[in-house]
Parts: sequence; structure tokens; C-alpha cells
Amino acid sequence: MDWKGRRGSRNIEDRRSMGVRGGGAVGGVGVIAVLLIGYFFGIDVTPLLNDPGQQQQGGQVELSEADQAAGEFVSVTLADTEEVWGHVFPEQVGSAYRPPVLVLYKGVTQSPCGGASGATGPFYCPGDKKVYLDTDFFTTMSRQLGAGGDFAAAYVVAHEVAHHVQNELGILGKANQVRGQASEADSNAISVRIELQADCLSGIWAREAEDRFGSLQEGDIEEAVNAARQIGDDTLQRNAGQRPMPHTFTHGTSEQRARWFLRGYKAGDMAQCDTFGATRL
Repeated sequence: MDWKGRRGSRNIEDRRSMGVRGGGAVGGVGVIAVLLIGYFFGIDVTPLLNDPGQQQQGGQVELSEADQAAGEFVSVTLADTEEVWGHVFPEQVGSAYRPPVLVLYKGVTQSPCGGASGATGPFYCPGDKKVYLDTDFFTTMSRQLGAGGDFAAAYVVAHEVAHHVQNELGILGKANQVRGQASEADSNAISVRIELQADCLSGIWAREAEDRFGSLQEGDIEEAVNAARQIGDDTLQRNAGQRPMPHTFTHGTSEQRARWFLRGYKAGDMAQCDTFGATRL
């Protein structure tokens, strides 16, 4: 992905110079297993990783060169999503697109949706319409989940922004309202449709980024597809030492995630991302 030296977004809230640090209570393979469970379920597993008695408010945190580069990368990727959806949304929906703010943090931070940490993975909070991201997740993707590459990281950003697109469409609010009144199994099934739709919308972004900016390089789409596969529910459960249990899936299988991303990439049409009306996911 050709991103260096390109325009960055102003909708970045950088909290990385502040943060909470804690002592580790789980080590080695246990950390990986706990993190995978956190990514899979989309929950904060910080209490399993840290001893609350050892957590403390950090002072000024010095950002490394890698931190700076990651921040610039996210800023450029976010700017690309703003330009893409600023065009696609009015053209296909008929109303203006209002972009989200992306919060960069290290360690732990707070959101209206609850605590955010490296254990939660990136997420979108409809309460304040912000995306939350600890860029250390990119390292985890590459080293522990087998989903390396800059476009794999860009896919993660685009996926969370896609949740904001769903929120702007009114889809996310309605789906979450129904989830709140449904059984656990039905709630999980709705969650899968939410996530697969976001994957499809991410594919639309990738197509538009390729056409508009010429920023995609050979192998980039394959990186995104691989990332989608590596964070499928069935793969994450296997990597956590579990037998895949479809009734607990909340994001979709590896095959589904990759297929819906490619559906959006090939079609470029938001109407093709209607996972809620699909008879086959």
C-alpha cells in the first residue's frame, strides 16, 4: 500500500501520550489465548491480563518511531475512508457523509461503550461515534494471528469505519436494539450479519481506494482477504484451543468474512452488502 507522504486526517484524537499500565497476571501462551478470546467476543479481558493492584496511571508516554509511523499510517487510511465515503455515501444513499473521529491510545482508555484496551481489539462506539484503536494490535495481527501487511492493517481501520457507515444509515442502532431484546443465540446471529456487512462495506472502500488513489499494490487485496480469514470466528476459536461452536459466532466464519469482503470489492455497490436480507451468509 502506497501511503507515505499522503494526506492525513484531522479527525484523529491521539491519547497515546497518556495511559494506564499494569503488571501482568497471565503469561506466555495464556496471554495469546486470552487475547484471542477477547478479539473473538469483542469484550474487555484486561482484568484477566492485569493485576488491578498493580495498575497505575502513567505519566507522559514517549512515542517511539514505530508509534509515530503507525499513527501516520492510520491517519492516511482514515483520510482515504473520508474521501471514499464522502463520495460514495451521497451518490448511493442521497445524503451527506459525516466522518467519525478515530481515537489512538496505548494501554487502556475509556469510551462510552466501556473500557478500551489492547485486549479488546479495535472497535467502534456508537455512543460517541468514535473508532478506538491501539496500534499495537497491528503487531498482534502480524505475529500472533498470521495477518501481516499494511493493507491488512488498513482493512481493520476500514472495517471499523464501516460500522460508522452502518450507524449513519440507521442500521447499527436498529440491529443493536433488536439484539438487546433477543436470546443470546439470536443476538449472536444478528451480530454476525452486522460484522459481515461491515466486511462488505470495507471491500467497497478497497475498490474505491484502488480506483481513486492508485494506492493499492500487488498483493494488497490478498493481504486483506487473509486478514479477514485469520479473524474469522472458527479460526480464532481453533487458535484458542477450542472446538468451533457456530452458535457462539459473533463475526462470521473465515470463509464468510473473506467472501463478503470480496463481494463488496467486486460490486462497489452498497445494495450488494445487505446481509440482513441475505438467505445465505
